[in-house]
Amino acid sequence: MNIVIIGGGFAGINLAKELVNHPDIQVTLVDKNNYNFFPPLIYQVATAFLEPSSISYPYRKFFAGKKNLQFRLGELLSVVPAENKIILNNGELSYDHLVFATGAETSYFGMENVMKNAIPMKTLNDAIEMRNTLLKNLEKAAICKDMRKRRKLLTIVVAGGGPTGVEVSGMFAEMRKSILLKEYPELDTSASNVYLVDGGDALLAPMSKESQKDTLDALTKLGVVVKLNTKVVDYVDDTVFFESGETIKTKNLIWAAGVSAKIFEGIPQESYGRGRRMATDQYNKVNGLENVYAIGDTAILAGDKNFPNGHPQVAQVAIQQGLNLAKNFKAMTKNKPLNPFTYKDKGSMAIIGKAKAVVDLPSPKWHFKGFFAWIIWLFIHLISLITYRNRLNTFWNWMVAYFARDQSLRMIIRPDKRSQEK
Repeated sequence: MNIVIIGGGFAGINLAKELVNHPDIQVTLVDKNNYNFFPPLIYQVATAFLEPSSISYPYRKFFAGKKNLQFRLGELLSVVPAENKIILNNGELSYDHLVFATGAETSYFGMENVMKNAIPMKTLNDAIEMRNTLLKNLEKAAICKDMRKRRKLLTIVVAGGGPTGVEVSGMFAEMRKSILLKEYPELDTSASNVYLVDGGDALLAPMSKESQKDTLDALTKLGVVVKLNTKVVDYVDDTVFFESGETIKTKNLIWAAGVSAKIFEGIPQESYGRGRRMATDQYNKVNGLENVYAIGDTAILAGDKNFPNGHPQVAQVAIQQGLNLAKNFKAMTKNKPLNPFTYKDKGSMAIIGKAKAVVDLPSPKWHFKGFFAWIIWLFIHLISLITYRNRLNTFWNWMVAYFARDQSLRMIIRPDKRSQEK
């Protein structure tokens, strides 16, 4: 059985790992990057508390020695279902079964200026670009004599009150109180503000009321200005415009407000559901296609009464769908019945700052906050990293940051013009 997986995120890599060394299955994983990375921690790369290699790992090194796994660097251009093949930017691949595990991309809700000028928070490239931008703006602010321009350089607006928005705004607030005072004595940090804005009436909307309140209280104490029921409508000339008519002057609009799935040439329009996600049956097979599957953020599965509008676009859904589909592929090789997908909610969590986090567990319904929740968050994220090397690097960086209240990773590193042109 020749299986081609498009995308090596949570869903794709767990599907591939579960099929390792199966004698009747050959797997080819295709990704436009040559590395897997851990999205929940990219904000720590963006704020220079982790190096990129702490949360990423090359596919080829991971696949080395696994006889039935192959990696192909490439970007999907189109699918030809009638011929069981895909067209990549660097060739073609044939398949018996095709699996889309392409995740989601940043959604700007049709706002062109926001797309052009805001800083996204979705990929490792985004995180490095954000780190460079923020560090360059700090250096500009350090020599800027005009207080209005300096305030724009130092002010940060984070759009989106989900876990990423909460985590990055809390990190910035703590950095302002510690690192900026030590390393930028020429800056008056009172001229800077960290804003967290969201169009809804609560932060961390899917989590419990207790977590929402605890998060709001903790961020407010850190000095974050939280604005709820506040929708961004434009970002022009270093000015964020809101639906209410209010504006904020800033050079730093960080966009963590929404995601949408991708559309691929060759997949029929009727195979897509809400949010451009591929509509699947309970076995993750794409509607209207025979041997094409979708898992993770790019899929919307029908038939789960607990999630009539589709499962949440979170890591646990992607991991569990990847593992379940792997079991079904193994069952196919032995002509055994398939298992329908059932999501087991293992809870949700978010970190707010140093020794501050919130955790909700579904069964029993427990809520934790503060230091104990922070320890749970650290442990879960450590064990979720793909290799022991990633775990050790990340643990070491966290310990240094905790005891020193600092990190030494604030370097502006960017490719030169010649490599960018190539």
